[in-house]
Amino acid sequence: MKNIFAFIFGAIFSVGLMLSGMANPAKVIGFLDIFGHWDPSLAFVMVGAIMVAFIPFQLAKRRPVTLFNEVIELPQNHQWDKTLLSGAFIFGIGWGIAGICPAPSFTLIGLGHYDAVYFIVAMLAGVLIHRKFIGA
Repeated sequence: MKNIFAFIFGAIFSVGLMLSGMANPAKVIGFLDIFGHWDPSLAFVMVGAIMVAFIPFQLAKRRPVTLFNEVIELPQNHQWDKTLLSGAFIFGIGWGIAGICPAPSFTLIGLGHYDAVYFIVAMLAGVLIHRKFIGA
């Protein structure tokens, strides 16, 4: 049953990405182009996502189990370290170059943008390299 819910909520998320235009790399690049033709709509989507997620995260702090009694593991480390900063830097550079995040990359395939496969292959290679040399 939980897999059915995961599929449904994943599909809703995917539709939300498509409707908001956030699966479109040109939209992301437009948001990052602050000295050109800046498109602030991504900021509104981010703020909306934070507002939607705020209450469930507060509830998860109080009751850290799902409806299926699985433990919700929230981050315990609140310190900034070189691993966090270097990961954020690499993610930001990749996001700026490609205009694609991991979740929208799969959505792009559903929209028929099969060139997103190059991004997905590179992303998966990065995950495998990280697991092999840094640990997961």
